[in-house]
Amino acid sequence: MARETVIQGVVVREGEPVSTGYARLLDEGGDFTAEVPLSATGQFRFFARPGQWTVRALVPGASGERRVVARQGEPVDAQVEVTA
Repeated sequence: MARETVIQGVVVREGEPVSTGYARLLDEGGDFTAEVPLSATGQFRFFARPGQWTVRALVPGASGERRVVARQGEPVDAQVEVTA
């Protein structure tokens, strides 16, 4: 049984979740792969193949990014801090 590779987390500004904006998933080469709106609590989730990824948060007036390594069957929990 194959287990999913999940990249999930929360977008924060000054320690508080951001509810308006998007999380974008970029592959190892920096190419756009997927985008999801943030939940009311700033959360996002992607299903991806194992490898190196960048999660970029785009919110009104700010952005930020975090590099992660996804492994099969091991969810990645990432906090992305955004700044103006």
